[in-house]
Amino acid sequence: MEQPQGGYPPPAYRNALGGDHERERGLRTLTHVLYALYAFHWLTGGVAMLVAIIINYVKRADVAGTPFEAHFEWQIRTFWWCLLGYLIGGALFFVLIGIPILWVVSIWMLYRIIKGWLYLYDNKPLLTPRAWF
Repeated sequence: MEQPQGGYPPPAYRNALGGDHERERGLRTLTHVLYALYAFHWLTGGVAMLVAIIINYVKRADVAGTPFEAHFEWQIRTFWWCLLGYLIGGALFFVLIGIPILWVVSIWMLYRIIKGWLYLYDNKPLLTPRAWF
């Protein structure tokens, strides 16, 4: 079966997968599940986010060289920057400046979850997973 030129994933990724569509589909599903875990972290007191980051690190080698590698890096960076922001906001909570910090961090995390998830859904690559926005 010949694949069309262009499109997604880029040819380099298709060749790296060796045509293993089942593996690619499984990694895509896993990436969707991880975005869902990050999205539900507010409802679980952060437990879902901890589960997601552990899975990110455990499965990181499996996504190397695939289109999902950038999504994993995006998710991992989101976790660490938000953890830092939550810690700072929590430490400053009683000084009242912590409340706006926590809101900004939460909105920023929501933005990154939505952007990454939409890119994954649309089969668009995250070209700059190290970007802030």
